[in-house]
Amino acid sequence: MVWPILLLAPLVLCSPSTANWPVPTDACALIAGKKWVSPAEARACLYMAPLNEDIRTNTIEVLNKTLAFHTSVNYQISAPEPFKSDVHEDLHADLARISTQKYSSEFEFHLDIFHAFRRVNDGHCVALNYCYDSFYVSYLPLPLVLLTAEDGSQDVHIAPEAFDVASAEFGDEIEFWQEALPANLKHKLESLSGARVLTINGQHPLVSVNANAKTTGGFQSFGTRQNAFFSSYHRGSGGWEYVMGNFAQHVHPLVDGVELVVQRLDGEGAIDIVSLPYRSRFGSGSNNFTDFASYRANNCLATPKTNGHDLYDAKVTVEDGPSAAAYFQQQPPVDPREARQHPMNVILDASPMTNIELPEKLQPALNPLNESYSVAEFFLLNDNTTGVLALGSFSAAKFSTFQSSLHKGLKGLKDAGAKKLVVDVTNNGGGFICIAHWLHRLIIGRSESTEPQAGLDTSMRAGPLAQAIVQKIQKGADPKTLLSYNAVQWTNASNDPFSEGDSVLEPVLKKLINGHEDAFGRRLGQECQPFAEEPPAKGFFLPEDVIIVSNGRCASSCSLFSITMAKIHGVRTVVVGGYQDTFQHYAGVVGGQSTDFSTIDTEIKSTGLKNHTLAPPDFMTHSVQGITWRLGYGIWDPTEPEEWQDHTADLNFHVTAETVNKPVAIWEAVAKEIWEVEQEEMDDGHSFRLQDGSDFVLA
Repeated sequence: MVWPILLLAPLVLCSPSTANWPVPTDACALIAGKKWVSPAEARACLYMAPLNEDIRTNTIEVLNKTLAFHTSVNYQISAPEPFKSDVHEDLHADLARISTQKYSSEFEFHLDIFHAFRRVNDGHCVALNYCYDSFYVSYLPLPLVLLTAEDGSQDVHIAPEAFDVASAEFGDEIEFWQEALPANLKHKLESLSGARVLTINGQHPLVSVNANAKTTGGFQSFGTRQNAFFSSYHRGSGGWEYVMGNFAQHVHPLVDGVELVVQRLDGEGAIDIVSLPYRSRFGSGSNNFTDFASYRANNCLATPKTNGHDLYDAKVTVEDGPSAAAYFQQQPPVDPREARQHPMNVILDASPMTNIELPEKLQPALNPLNESYSVAEFFLLNDNTTGVLALGSFSAAKFSTFQSSLHKGLKGLKDAGAKKLVVDVTNNGGGFICIAHWLHRLIIGRSESTEPQAGLDTSMRAGPLAQAIVQKIQKGADPKTLLSYNAVQWTNASNDPFSEGDSVLEPVLKKLINGHEDAFGRRLGQECQPFAEEPPAKGFFLPEDVIIVSNGRCASSCSLFSITMAKIHGVRTVVVGGYQDTFQHYAGVVGGQSTDFSTIDTEIKSTGLKNHTLAPPDFMTHSVQGITWRLGYGIWDPTEPEEWQDHTADLNFHVTAETVNKPVAIWEAVAKEIWEVEQEEMDDGHSFRLQDGSDFVLA
């Protein structure tokens, strides 16, 4: 059976004039209070609301006007190589189409906007809505992995750990799936773990992988979006976590089920047809409701955090707690005061950070160093010469503590005898920009490439409203230096601090990008030094003794770190688990600094410009819009954005059933592949062949 994707028509409540007619069922009331429901039941609730034209107009206006601050909007109309075939989305044109198109419901309207923004393949530039995105999250207890056999062939498999993950995380629903299996497999869900997947909905698995890569968004690289289909691991702030992958986890309840043809690993090579339904679980960021009206009131309307506020209005009381965007940011919770004090570069995703635990048998059995803190865990491998920094984010609860822990951890590795370093940034969505600069400086040491600038030069988009904000600040609108457009927060291209009253935009550089006139402010230099903590003069490791490992999903501040390490110092990069015929990129979604609508709205309101004709209104809905606010310039070509330059990894490391989703096994194998095998081949007079086909020569 091939499960259909069903789109239900909205259910409209009766008007007073039809009071004697049968009242349509309140689909939201039917699922209220339930942790698990079918995708069809969740859909019926989400499709109930007809599209209100005021909401349509408001949403389109906010998105259009906030895009004026997004640095990449014209580049994304047609990205240059190597992403020309991956990014070609004109958001303003799509929003114009959406503004007049007919929709059966508000949910259908949102999905059109949601996918338009996804097509830019930029995890900074998103349009999300708490009313719909991850309100109910659909799961299947069969996460998939891509495994490589001894002969080099690659096949999709159900993850060997699938049943362990599902039984631990979905224990209250696992019996439903056990009963839903075909007769010969009832209550034998565990027997599917590790099985080879021959078809998905009647087609070769690669068809589903590539279809997902075209819609999942987030990263420019096609290979990285392919990898998102599969399960992976992540170092979280509280431990090791399991990422289900796009096949086994959906942010919208649009798919009812799947049909797989699998070959089980039962010794007989049995082939089975498995039809299994998805189940939708109430989202961790969703608010309880009892019926359609309370669902809308509790989840769909703007809150005090949705929009910005005037920092100089004593009458405005801002609630403590996370920002509107925090739930969707791919980083652990951060104190809003820390976020405002320390600039961030972090991606947003409709699927929030996972809290599913990586099975204990897959977690590192090594003893972490005492200096480990939150998302940063330090290990010494059993060879007693290879140190590991598992870094799940560039953000942690306390910036200063995080900064110190990285310093102490690297020193601890050296003191323990480490001569080489593996930095694992798998599923690292970014975070504090200055932590990226700091880690770069710690590893490499004092040099022209780390002092005073250990990152990328940047600039802001200089649209008319942005210029008006700066002019207001120049005239004294920000006496407490609270605003991000205040020049005293920054340095110029020579890394000299601006003076009070300077402009971060003038002189304005006008450009023609894909046939569209654009304008950017002056080039900005470093923003992090002097560091609050004094770094050592000498770096902890030589560049040739460092490897950066990930599944390609290294974004934002993670990209800033990885790209500068790789392109300036020649640090080698490894992507784990990708298709062998697809070039793998070790980083993506670079930016220079990301932000969101509410932060931009605060800049506008605090300078008294909310009534400006170009100022976006407040969101009426509980929505989040993310943007890239500062553009990061390239290293090899400093005249163009780093965003659109090549980040091909040195090695695409293929995983097997013995190494998949096992961090220590991967670290050991990668270290051997890069250092031991490389040295043996060099000693034998052979070069080491890299992913791009070139020969690596040891420095």
